[in-house]
Amino acid sequence: MPVFQYDPPDRFVVGTVGQPGERTFFLQATGSGRITSVILEKAQVAALAERIEELLEEVRQRFGEEAGDVLTPGPMDDAPLEQPIEEDFRVGTLALAWDAEAARVIVEAQQVEETEEGAGEDTDAEEVEVFAEEAPQSRDVLRVHLTAAAARAFANRAMKVVAAGRPNCPLCGRPLDPEGHICPRQNGYRPMSF
Repeated sequence: MPVFQYDPPDRFVVGTVGQPGERTFFLQATGSGRITSVILEKAQVAALAERIEELLEEVRQRFGEEAGDVLTPGPMDDAPLEQPIEEDFRVGTLALAWDAEAARVIVEAQQVEETEEGAGEDTDAEEVEVFAEEAPQSRDVLRVHLTAAAARAFANRAMKVVAAGRPNCPLCGRPLDPEGHICPRQNGYRPMSF
């Protein structure tokens, strides 16, 4: 199976297609005339952004000035996803690593593993694994090498994209639908509008 490698990418972003509540999340890498778009879950996007922030903070603490300026994000990329958006694969596992020699963050998205019945593997959406050097032979992989500034800018955009969805109910924290919400904190009671 192919490994889509970008070292470095011209652009690496998270974006969505669809309306809040029905959005599909994409990781998209572009470079050398190629576009790779992979689908992932909202929780995976949030977990990846959080783990990138944690990784950069750990790098700053462990390596200090040797790691370069890991605190400053690069320029914010608010542009939409590149067209056409064609799914290369669905992400099952995300991995994250720091390459100390090159001073780069490595993000790896592996295709969801198919079971014998053909159904996707049930993965923990918030799991971001430790990076493995060799990609599994049976799955597609997207591997992106980012500077610390580009990784921080990616994480900032990812958090903005996640937060741009439906607002949460102030009582139960579940997403509010445009037509309303039956809140378990109010015993499922919703006053009727007159």
